Amino acid sequence: MTNVDPRQAEVPAPFTVPAGTAVGAAMRELELPNKGPEAIVCVKDAEGELKDLSHVPDAEAEFTPVPAYTEDGRSVIRHSCAHVLAQAVQLEFPGTKLGIGPAIDNGFYYDFQVAEPFTPEDLKAIEKRMKKIIKSGQRFERRVYASTEAAAEELADEPFKLELVRDKGNVDPDSDEATEVGAGDLTAYDNINPRTNEIEWSDLCRGPHIPTTRYIPAFTLTRSSAAYWRGDQDNAGLQRIYGTAWEDKEKLEEYQTMLAEAEKRDHRRLGTELDLFSFPDEIGSGLPVFHPNGAIVRLEMEEHSRRRHLEAGYSFVNTPHATKADLFEKSGHLGFYKEGMFPPLQLDAEYDDDGNETKPGQDYYLKPMNCPMHNLIFDSRGRSYRELPLRLFEFGTVYRYEKSGVVHGLTRARGFTQDDAHIYCTEDQLEEELTTVLEFIISLLKDYGLDDFYLELSTRDPKKSVGSEEIWETSTEILERVATNSGLDLVPDPEGAAFYGPKISVQAKDAIGRTWQMSTVQLDFNLPERFDLEYTAPDGSKKQPIMIHRALFGSIERFFAVLLEHYAGAFPAWLAPQQVMGIPVAEDFAPHLEGVVAELRKRGVRADVDVSDDRMQKKIRNHTTGKIPFMLLAGGRDVEADAVSFRFLDGTQINGVPVAEAVDLIADWVGERINEQPSEEAIAARR
Repeated sequence: MTNVDPRQAEVPAPFTVPAGTAVGAAMRELELPNKGPEAIVCVKDAEGELKDLSHVPDAEAEFTPVPAYTEDGRSVIRHSCAHVLAQAVQLEFPGTKLGIGPAIDNGFYYDFQVAEPFTPEDLKAIEKRMKKIIKSGQRFERRVYASTEAAAEELADEPFKLELVRDKGNVDPDSDEATEVGAGDLTAYDNINPRTNEIEWSDLCRGPHIPTTRYIPAFTLTRSSAAYWRGDQDNAGLQRIYGTAWEDKEKLEEYQTMLAEAEKRDHRRLGTELDLFSFPDEIGSGLPVFHPNGAIVRLEMEEHSRRRHLEAGYSFVNTPHATKADLFEKSGHLGFYKEGMFPPLQLDAEYDDDGNETKPGQDYYLKPMNCPMHNLIFDSRGRSYRELPLRLFEFGTVYRYEKSGVVHGLTRARGFTQDDAHIYCTEDQLEEELTTVLEFIISLLKDYGLDDFYLELSTRDPKKSVGSEEIWETSTEILERVATNSGLDLVPDPEGAAFYGPKISVQAKDAIGRTWQMSTVQLDFNLPERFDLEYTAPDGSKKQPIMIHRALFGSIERFFAVLLEHYAGAFPAWLAPQQVMGIPVAEDFAPHLEGVVAELRKRGVRADVDVSDDRMQKKIRNHTTGKIPFMLLAGGRDVEADAVSFRFLDGTQINGVPVAEAVDLIADWVGERINEQPSEEAIAARR
């Protein structure tokens, strides 16, 4: 298996293609691979646009080969596999109407209008048909329609495709539908039988695609679900089939293994099993409540973060959950994020005795962001350059209206608490402050046991931004320099920035190799201008501060979910809800353990004794399932020797440890915030 990390892979060098020559023909003399993970599946032009290997440039041009193992290569393989899926479905279920079929993260899907929902047996039959199509080696050939009328005539029996043709030019280029239509020429891709050269199947599509179906070495269908045309429940109901495709079978198997492990670690399931949190219907979708076990974990997370922020020179603030609409008009959030905000509350209207309105009410909004309120704190009095950098920090709860289909446990909630900081500094302080912030973020994430990172640089979206091009260029250059100097890998995220400035995102890998976006650092020259923020410079003049937005966890709820899945529910002892459980061999030995527990509690350790009627072995099983890191056993010999026996989650055990030593070992392990689980080997090394 070729385990090539797309962030570190050496992509083949660009090459020149003469005018009128197909890219694939020009590439042959380079002897680049056409099989395996390194196979070249398409190319990228000078503007970064992906092209088929059959593409013929009008003038001499330079192209960069795109191997199968890269994210771009995988995306093209997956979109091509979606076409094979659609072809197979129409062969298995004649009369099926086609929706759209884009590549998505780690896979693809295709939407269909069918008489009955797909069954698991249907998926098996469709997958079998797909394998036959792939084995036949059909070619993907691009074809340009002479006109929209010609396309409409050809697609007259495909109502959803016909709608896309008629709407051409009104489709958002970033939407899934753009995969079908796109900009420029209206095109189709034909699947050509390699023996007869006849068209086997066609689809409206802008491409690009792999040369032949044989470039799909490994795929599987994963599930089906209900869907709606263009995501609107008022539109026709469809059936969606999901699948995944990779550059080789081993990579597919690796992904399937990861999915199986991820299912075991799903934070929603673990949240119920470990009694950590829930989402009561009576409260509403996306609004979690934390139970005592979960609240303890959350408290420990917050307390450690709070200590570290105080050490780093941050000042704590607190702001309300709701505000007048004017504040978000001023900040620009209502203009850019109104659809993601909860509807306004109409308040403060006044009426006379007859019920006539004498003073109109005002709109109040639940806050989706903390930054406008932090700006008001900065602006509450005059500021001197001597106060800068001023680092304001808040555990601020915000509310965002996520659609019901997007809400996902703690990772995508409607109400959540950000560990939000806004730093106001001078231009001279900016680069050093950004460097310090990034170092602080990485060190704090490592405190919680995450240690594999890379950075992502999000740049301006011209359609959703404020401020001059010059300010954006300056901001982006500074962030890129700071990110590069960190020594971490840096990957681009074109047009992914917020409306007010570019950002760096810290991407962290968990225990099973999944990447999570964690902290963000955003540079902002715009909000200080919108709020007329200023400080007094050494020469007495008034100057505008530069603002840095910084969320470390992103949200406490989401970070909780990430850690829960990273540790598969077995939190490190310092975070664990219950750190120690005493398990007497018989009821008579419980008082001995209660004395040990009392000493542990004096040292700040969360400890208890299981005095239930269950047998000892069942208690051990229960507390192992409950992920309690330290289990202390006591029988007759232990009582006589004033000792306890350690039992650990991995099944190992240490017998006859003196009570005083056991208390010190546990208290020190917790106090040092060690992130590995205690075990016989680890504890023995500390004795």
